[in-house]
Amino acid sequence: MPDKMADSVDQVTRGESTFSVGTTDTVSYLEPEPTTGEWLQEHAPSVRDVVMYFLDTLPFWRWITRYNWQWFWGDMVAGITVGGVVVPQSMSYAKLAELPVQFGLYSSFMGVLIYWVFATSKDITIGPVAVMSTLVGGVVKEVITENPDVPPNIVASALAIVAGGIVAALGFLRLGFIVDFIPLPAISAFMTGSAINIIAGQTSKLLGETADFSTHGSTYKIIINTLKYLPTSTIDSSLGFTSLAMLYLIRFGCNYGANKMPRRAKLFFFLSTLRTVFVILFYIMVSAAVNVHRKSDPMFDIIEDVPRGFQNAGVPVINAKIVRLFAARLPASVMVLLIEHIAISKSFGRVNNYTIDPSQEMIAIGATNLLGPFLGAYPATGSFSRTTIKSKAGVRTPFAGVITAIIVLLSIYCLTELFFYIPEAALAGVIIHAVGDLITPPDTVYQFWRVSPPDAIVFFIGVLVTVFTSIEIGVYCTICISLAVFLFRAAKARGQFLGRVTIHSVVGDHLVDGNGKYDSGLHTPSEGTPHYNRSIFLPTSHTDGSNPDIKVEQPHPGIFIYRFSEGFNYPNANLYSDYLVQTIFQNTRRTNPLSYSKRGDRPWNNPGPRRGKQEEDRSHLPTLRAIILDFSSVNHVDVTSIQNLIDVRNQLDLYASPDSAQWHFAHINNRWTKRALSAAGFGYPTPTSEDGFHRWKPIFSVAEIEGSSSAAAHAEIVNNEQECRRHQRHDKINDAEDGINLQSNITEFEVLKGENSSGGSSTSRGKVLPVLTDSKAYRTRSRVALVQGLNRPFFHIDLTSALQSAVANSDIPGSLKPEAD
Repeated sequence: MPDKMADSVDQVTRGESTFSVGTTDTVSYLEPEPTTGEWLQEHAPSVRDVVMYFLDTLPFWRWITRYNWQWFWGDMVAGITVGGVVVPQSMSYAKLAELPVQFGLYSSFMGVLIYWVFATSKDITIGPVAVMSTLVGGVVKEVITENPDVPPNIVASALAIVAGGIVAALGFLRLGFIVDFIPLPAISAFMTGSAINIIAGQTSKLLGETADFSTHGSTYKIIINTLKYLPTSTIDSSLGFTSLAMLYLIRFGCNYGANKMPRRAKLFFFLSTLRTVFVILFYIMVSAAVNVHRKSDPMFDIIEDVPRGFQNAGVPVINAKIVRLFAARLPASVMVLLIEHIAISKSFGRVNNYTIDPSQEMIAIGATNLLGPFLGAYPATGSFSRTTIKSKAGVRTPFAGVITAIIVLLSIYCLTELFFYIPEAALAGVIIHAVGDLITPPDTVYQFWRVSPPDAIVFFIGVLVTVFTSIEIGVYCTICISLAVFLFRAAKARGQFLGRVTIHSVVGDHLVDGNGKYDSGLHTPSEGTPHYNRSIFLPTSHTDGSNPDIKVEQPHPGIFIYRFSEGFNYPNANLYSDYLVQTIFQNTRRTNPLSYSKRGDRPWNNPGPRRGKQEEDRSHLPTLRAIILDFSSVNHVDVTSIQNLIDVRNQLDLYASPDSAQWHFAHINNRWTKRALSAAGFGYPTPTSEDGFHRWKPIFSVAEIEGSSSAAAHAEIVNNEQECRRHQRHDKINDAEDGINLQSNITEFEVLKGENSSGGSSTSRGKVLPVLTDSKAYRTRSRVALVQGLNRPFFHIDLTSALQSAVANSDIPGSLKPEAD
């Protein structure tokens, strides 16, 4: 390995070894190209993969055989707690779906009963939710208007089956990753806009307004109509407002008590959780006391008859006629089923230290909505409020859903007479209180702005569109805008030109040398002293926020290092290449200045100076020698981007003619990317048009095999040092006893050098110390191996080795010339 080459290029190569082929005793390595057969083998499932695929669709078998009493008691408490909440909530949400309240109970029963078999989340609770119920209500309202002969529950059940089938198919195809294309601001905008829409729609019921107007239109129209018909409010408003006030007062009081008395925080949590039950029971008592003798003419609106048991159980009716009625609403329904459930389950999985499988969760949602309609259920998905309660209640496994199902079942068969007296206004208060938590708080929106202003703009656009149009259009709008922002960022990605900076490590006001010790300041090491600095590469424009006072040096005259900031594919290939070529033209001169000897030889887009004017003197600029591309952010390439790179190479070859610029690549992370570049002629020296290939010096990176950087060698070094110090202490004691004044400052290096015939190390007294020269860590000639193949000499492990190779193989005056073989 020529030391002079390394010194001329970079003082420290950060561990990369450079050598000329044939000068180092190492095993040659030719990197094989990936094949289509390898790709098929990697992606084709094995027999074990097929077996695990079917087993993973029922993940409960992994933990059900280890179920124990401690888990059961945690699930019991959580299941009962959620059961107390889900009963009043599900009845309230059924009203949003324009269905009788019992259908909410049917949906919640099937959701919690079925989910645990398919679950990968212990916290999630499937059942009726406000947003999905509102969408179902819109579908039911529209269908009833056009086809009054179709029962509302038939439409809702058919929608559940079709949407559930689509979601289940996505899950079985393992397409759960598609949810990752919906960013958090879009989800927050959708939830906030939907919550505002639901609150606006329930306000008229809270006020007891007798005017008949649609509560499923645009939010702003609902608000205008609510204010317009405010004079029609009845005594129901007293029940609605007081119920809403009680819910907030109980929650505030419990939170205040938990802060003041932390030891009783658990008690206050359960009291806060059951506040909905308390309020509903209180108003049932009030309503029963007032209306017990006037059931036929109640003083205010009540639910009235709730049938006992599963009165609508049976095979659901579904046909092409019914599907056509809600086909336009189907995409939005599927999105809502996925967005809310997956977002909630992922969030609680991170909080509680486990990972959910989105594809499996899709199967769970699909199974729930496919089987639920056989008992009369309508579309259901994960509930944020009930999931929060379940998590805080200390749930241990998904089996808690079975406990909740038992509570719901008892309600369906034993409490229907009690449900008769529930006031409609009180249910409206419960809904408004529940969906109020779905509104994104201002501090979160401000955090969006701090992190990414475009995301905050997406949030506001999504909310406004939902308010002034509908929930469905709001869903489509936020997703489309988010994808547009993503594509814009990818298409407008701009690379960075890098320069070299020498840096030193500093602790306090001292530099750190190679042994971890402190040096007093910056200085130039003397002859034979190791250099304790290193070179890094920073953007020449300081767009990364680095200190602009630091001068970033051009790597070498005529050599450019260009880093891709995003992937390198067809949307951004032209922008990358245009900026690359433009910057090179600005900072270099044409190799042959006489190539435009006549004015007519010039191209129309470079007509030269005006008549009587002299052309700009560019003789001080270097000629183009090499381009180094940093592919650290590139994982895949395509035909368009590679063809673009070929066109740029041809363009720059004409510019550098009669020479040609060498193309070097660093940090290529994908074998298929290497194959694509190799197929385009990259990775090898570029022949010139006149002389073909010039002599060139291949420089490669090597790594030690079980060398001093290995873990075993490090452990051996530590043991050898300890043994050496132990023997030195032993020698000092013996010298003191014998009265011999021995030179005791024998260094480890001296111990290593002295070898006797028996293979041990000897000191000046002839004592044999442990054999250290046999250690792999102290070999004078370590075995090394190529990190990358000899067949692709211009593909480098990092920028340092790429720059070394570019300098060594350029014709820059003063640079290293190729040596004779």
